[in-house]
Amino acid sequence: MAEKMPTALDLPMVDPLPEATQKYFDVCQDKLGIIPNVLRAHAFDIDKLNAFTALYNDLMLGTSELTKLEREMIAVVVSSVNKCYYCLVSHGAAVRALSGDPTLGEQLVMNYRVAKLDPRQRAMLDFAHKLTTASATIEEADRQVLRDHGFSERDIWDIANVTGFFNMTNRVASGTDMRPNDEYHAQAR
Repeated sequence: MAEKMPTALDLPMVDPLPEATQKYFDVCQDKLGIIPNVLRAHAFDIDKLNAFTALYNDLMLGTSELTKLEREMIAVVVSSVNKCYYCLVSHGAAVRALSGDPTLGEQLVMNYRVAKLDPRQRAMLDFAHKLTTASATIEEADRQVLRDHGFSERDIWDIANVTGFFNMTNRVASGTDMRPNDEYHAQAR
């Protein structure tokens, strides 16, 4: 039986995959137990896949004073505002796994304001939420709140970039009806 397409678009993966892409997918399979559908969805065009993964890996896994969990928390809050099914499922699973707290993952998906967050994390998520819902209203006072909670100028840059990235990917995922891998639903519960 053929594997189901990861989106509503008929854009099959390049076959065969280039050697470097196949190695990357093999690493995903070994580390995650799956090849995330977002990667499969981009694999119809290897240049687009490479651009996506380079930016994702830099923002989410690269050097930053924001922890991996904090970056995933931003991803979930942005995706909650945008009601992005793919990202809520996949990044909600990441929050559960990284925090060891399935309740936190669910709270961030539904309403981050009910979560028991420290004031620093709350300020970060308030900023990401406002940037998502009303980006043109962000002003110096919003950045100052982050500084007052101990965020550096670089941290503010990283918060804005992670927020912006997920606003973009949420729209692509929603616009193409991208579906999360079934395995995410049961992870870290």
